[in-house]
Amino acid sequence: MTDNRRGVTLAPDHAVGFLTDASLCIGCKACEVACKQWNGLPADDITGRLTGQSYDNTTDLGATTWRHVAFVERASGPATAWLMLSDVCKHCVHAGCMEACPTGAIIRTEFESVYIQPDICNGCGYCVPACPFGVPQLDAEAHIARKCTLCYDRLRDGLEPACAKTCPTDSIRFGPVADLMAEATARVETLRARGVADAQIYGDLASGGTNGIGGLNAIFVLNAAPETFNLPAAPSLPADRALPAYASALAAAAGLLGAAFLAFGRRRS
Repeated sequence: MTDNRRGVTLAPDHAVGFLTDASLCIGCKACEVACKQWNGLPADDITGRLTGQSYDNTTDLGATTWRHVAFVERASGPATAWLMLSDVCKHCVHAGCMEACPTGAIIRTEFESVYIQPDICNGCGYCVPACPFGVPQLDAEAHIARKCTLCYDRLRDGLEPACAKTCPTDSIRFGPVADLMAEATARVETLRARGVADAQIYGDLASGGTNGIGGLNAIFVLNAAPETFNLPAAPSLPADRALPAYASALAAAAGLLGAAFLAFGRRRS
């Protein structure tokens, strides 16, 4: 398969994904529109819902918003500095949503993307809290969970995802994850040389790879801390937090049991 715009030949068994560069995003939201048009998603109804969050009234990813461009305003002396980033499903190497799905509706495709099969999803919603990034959401009308498919139908036909195809600044790039990581590393070095001290890769083994996630197939070049863009600094899977929680609960129970025995012993004395 060939990425027609970038001339990248993709092996079907090779992990592919996104590189989204916040330093190149101009906030045009063309990616949001392209995603909705290609996937037949309804427009966001923002009638009477002005959020006050800068110029962003779509606010977040959702069941019918699979790409979302965040506008972040920061004071910079007497002026305002703008930070923009197009967020998307991370297609995690170890996906919490897939682990939590009881019906097998969430699968990993031949492109290593994470895909929700709409005809198998029963709408239980277990995947929603299992995602450390809050990506899958339940569609109130279809009663199933939905999220970015990495344009699976386009990939099968040798085309790149609609959002990457549409981005006018090449802020969103598509290709083999290994190649994108190399591009991200070079870009961060360039930004830091230009004085962007917060430039960093989000989604490598140093960030998305901690706490059992094993890295992301949708990586980001950030020009500010992850929290600035509503991304967790140290994402982790709920399953990996279960054992410490059980251990803490057992310790608390043992402490209470010990206190009860002491109190009982004193009463008998």
